[in-house]
Amino acid sequence: MAVRAVRGAVQLERDEAGHMDEQVSELLTAILERNGLTADDLISVWFTATPDLHSDFPAAAARGLGIVDVPLICAQELDIEGAMPRVVRILAHIESDKPKSEIAHVYLGAAAALRKDIAQ
Repeated sequence: MAVRAVRGAVQLERDEAGHMDEQVSELLTAILERNGLTADDLISVWFTATPDLHSDFPAAAARGLGIVDVPLICAQELDIEGAMPRVVRILAHIESDKPKSEIAHVYLGAAAALRKDIAQ
């Protein structure tokens, strides 16, 4: 079993805790499903949020999905002029037999524009 990394992002429509929970849950669920993963395959998950998001911790959505024994951490993205607003990004470290080329990186909605090279 190899250690792999999988990326993902979603742009929120507004900075509200319930909306963040819904969107981040959808993103994390899509990452797991598209890669054939369960919570047991997760090693750790980094969540970042753009500086304009203040309503909640993105990691709270993972806890709400029952991911309770995986180390999670939240951080703030760099405040770069012209960057896409209201974006939550995920970097999950996983155990998987898939080669790197078969890992499905998930960019939902408008966030697909962030990484057209790897968005699936």
